[in-house]
Amino acid sequence: MSGCADVTDNGAAISVTGIARDFEAGGQTLRVLHGIDLDVQAGQLTYLVGESGSGKTTLISIVAGILYPTEGCVRVFGTDIYSLSDRALVEFRLNTIGFIFQQYNLIPTIDAASNAAVPLIAQGMNREEATERGRTMLERLGIGDQAGKLPSQMSGGQQQRVAIARALVHEPKLVVCDEPTAALDAKSGRRVMDLLREVAVASDRSVIIVTHDNRIFDLADRILIMEDGRITHDGTDVPANER
Repeated sequence: MSGCADVTDNGAAISVTGIARDFEAGGQTLRVLHGIDLDVQAGQLTYLVGESGSGKTTLISIVAGILYPTEGCVRVFGTDIYSLSDRALVEFRLNTIGFIFQQYNLIPTIDAASNAAVPLIAQGMNREEATERGRTMLERLGIGDQAGKLPSQMSGGQQQRVAIARALVHEPKLVVCDEPTAALDAKSGRRVMDLLREVAVASDRSVIIVTHDNRIFDLADRILIMEDGRITHDGTDVPANER
């Protein structure tokens, strides 16, 4: 991995330069990202759109410090994240990044408020205070009445909103979302997007969303379309033939 040693910091909130990613499959090397360059400014709500298999989730996982790139440089608010030690990268993610997983990834043995509070507890906050903040975030997402329930007692859409609460509760500077409205009806999806939009427009924060949900395309500041591991469109709307 080449890293950022020879790449000038341009001041973008997220700066991706020459990112490539290979996977091994059946004894062969498959390149799924091909030299991607991307800058995202703070105060911007950015969508990543494209067919399944185009590389969207791989790209946001690299931006979020979850998946190492094969080549290239990733800076998040000025930090060359893949030059950090494993421990420092975990701490950076905990303090700077909120990731909304498509599969929710909730802890099955604790209630919704406690799940939402996990990042705060990991940061060292008193459990009672953290859980109260988690409950408040659930209320903002319209599911305060689910705070005492286990994930198994909630619908898929309710679990998704708990996962969103968990990603936002510690007020991260970067929020990365994988299909945050996929399991939600139109009203719930709009409530979630209003909150994400509120986060995104802050001058010191940024939100990147992978989505196929054309109900929310109008909220984006910027829409990127991916195809075969490359960004093929960068604009403020999705072309009619891509909708």
